[in-house]
Formats: sequence, structure tokens, C-alpha cells
Amino acid sequence: MTDLEKVEKLREKANVSFAEAKEALDIAGGDILDAIIYLEKQGKCTEPAGGGYYSGTGAPLEQSQPYGENNYNAGRQGESFRDMMKRFGRFCLDLLNKGNTNFLDAMRDDSLVFSCPVTGLVLLLCFFFWAVIPLFVISLFFRWRYRFRGADLGRESVNKVMDSASNVVEDVKHSFAERAAQADRAAQNENSQNND
Repeated sequence: MTDLEKVEKLREKANVSFAEAKEALDIAGGDILDAIIYLEKQGKCTEPAGGGYYSGTGAPLEQSQPYGENNYNAGRQGESFRDMMKRFGRFCLDLLNKGNTNFLDAMRDDSLVFSCPVTGLVLLLCFFFWAVIPLFVISLFFRWRYRFRGADLGRESVNKVMDSASNVVEDVKHSFAERAAQADRAAQNENSQNND
């Protein structure tokens, strides 16, 4: 950029005369930003809304972070890849520990049939999803009930959901049984009328 172009650009930005812009650029060594700061100090230009380029303390204002950069790790700027991997490893170990200390209990007629750690349940669901889910649903029709036990999942709110699923299946079974009984009675009535 030539000196004339710099003067014109400074005139546009600072709204000053040609002579003032040339003088400010000469003092600033050709740097437009330094020239704007010089003009602000002299009171020859008005600072933009939200503060000027010069804070008045002799130091430039802090630059805001460019658009698109993530402020998520602002407190961890000095964190190395190794530290991040250690944190990720600790997270995985904590998750594995929680999975091994919480259990899914399967009961039939209020007696415990088997107990499985949640980690095992997750692995079963990952590898045998299409077999495990139907087995759980079918087992509910044979009076099986499932409950979570442990510090994290053994809460009453979680187990209410499991109990409500079992209750829905029981209601469906009773509904089918009543319909089957009604159909049998209707068939018996029809047979007895035909025999008479």
C-alpha cells in the first residue's frame, strides 16, 4: 500500500484532514493503527462506539477472540495432549467403575434369579442388541421383573420405570386372558345351544 493510499484510508477511518492524516502517519512510521491511536490521543478523531483503539492507559485494548474459535478450553490453554489423554483415561475408568458397582437384578416371583453388572449389560446390548431386547420383553411375560441396584442407578425413580414396564406387560397379559376366557364362554354357549 502506498503512502497516499494509507493517508486516504486513515482519513476515512479517523475522519480527519489530509494534513492531519499525513502528519499522524509520519509520526507512526507508516502504521495506520498507530496513527489512529496517535490521533485519538491528540483528540483529533472520535473513537469508535464501544471504546477506541487506545484505552487511555498507554496500553492497547485486549483483542477479542476471533469468530469461530472455541472458548471451551479457555482455562486449559496450557494443557498438553498427554494431560488431556490422562483426563480422558480417568473419565473412562470412573465410568467403568460405576458400571461395575451398579447391577441389573432379574427376579422371578420375588426371588433373585441372576444379577449382572451394568458394564456387562452395556456390552450385551452393544453386540447382541437384537437378541437381548426381545428376550427382556418376552421374559416380562413370564413374570420376570428387573431392578437396578447400586449407588448411581439404584434410585427409586429409575426402578419405578422398570416396575411400570412390568406392570404394563401384566396388564396386557390379563387383558388377553380375559378376552380368551370370553371367547371360550361364547364358544361353550354356542356349542350348548347347538346341542339342544
